[in-house]
Amino acid sequence: MFDGPKPNEIEDWVCVFERGTEYEVESAKNYLSSMEIPSQILSKRDSAFSLNVGETALVYLYVPKDFEQQAREALEELELPEDSNREEE
Repeated sequence: MFDGPKPNEIEDWVCVFERGTEYEVESAKNYLSSMEIPSQILSKRDSAFSLNVGETALVYLYVPKDFEQQAREALEELELPEDSNREEE
């Protein structure tokens, strides 16, 4: 029935990065900006509550479809901590 949160479909844009904290996504956005790759952040974080876990706290990074491959390659090189939403095994 429900298989987890998914990024919104936005015409001519594609989600290339998602995390549970805004600073991680902001770091990725800044990195892409330094490579002249345009990007926009979509936060589903509920600002009424300071929650940093679960589906109400996901933050997404979008790039224009024309920049998708370039952005994905750049983000593979970016060293950020593992996704903070994942539980330690």
